[in-house]
Amino acid sequence: MIEVLAGGMLTTVQDLGRKGLGHLGVPEAGAADRDSLALANRLVGNPEDAAGLELTYGGARLRFVKSAWVAVTGAPVEWAVDGREQGCLGPCFVPGGAVVRFGAPLRGLRSYLAVRGGIEVPPVLGSRSTDLLSGLGPRPLAEGMRLPLGRVVGGFSGVDVAPVPALPERPVLAVIPGPRADWFTEAALDTLLGAEYLVTERSNRVGVRLDGPALDRARAGELASEGMVTGALQVPPDGKPILFLADHPTTGGYPVIAVVASEDLGLAAQLRPGGTVRFQLARA
Repeated sequence: MIEVLAGGMLTTVQDLGRKGLGHLGVPEAGAADRDSLALANRLVGNPEDAAGLELTYGGARLRFVKSAWVAVTGAPVEWAVDGREQGCLGPCFVPGGAVVRFGAPLRGLRSYLAVRGGIEVPPVLGSRSTDLLSGLGPRPLAEGMRLPLGRVVGGFSGVDVAPVPALPERPVLAVIPGPRADWFTEAALDTLLGAEYLVTERSNRVGVRLDGPALDRARAGELASEGMVTGALQVPPDGKPILFLADHPTTGGYPVIAVVASEDLGLAAQLRPGGTVRFQLARA
């Protein structure tokens, strides 16, 4: 059991999402940076899809009622067990009764905490994920909440540390043009690929709202609503793109000029308000 002493800016329970329900209007949701959650789970011997915690800009404080093994991945964050600083990207033992405290990430936005056995809140439609758009799943962490832990199964990973590339200061995301690139002028895609966009403070788990050169349309009017995917760069009438993240709606009516390649979705989830991002064509 974990007792929540402080929820931080935004801390949610996340697994790998609700798959296969988009035709019913149910978003997939799940961890915004799926690779980081999966890595944290592997480090403590959990299945990759076990539920953990997604910390947006840190700040949480948690008391572990019983001892547990944990791992922290994603945005590199200062964190401590009973005041003793710990490192990321490797398993760490937390004694029973200890308090785990998180600071703010040094770079990036979202850090992940996996606990051996997983967070075992009741599943909703096959997932324990919090979906901020639809309201499905557990509410964000707040003082006084108690999080049950699951039963430990399987062997321990035995890995001391899992080196991963550092998050870049000036991220560049690979994109695949379309499916509605024909709704824009020929110059619009060149603008997208040649400009640097600012990540605005209105960004969240639904989407990253960008400010920069407008992407001009070649066609007037609006589309009928059509299916949306994570990574879609949807462009509303003001021409400023929105990059859809995990909690995006299942449909949308604004044209999508391009889609971020799947291998860069984790990096997209780490885009920080006030930072910048550029785009390039994905390699064939």
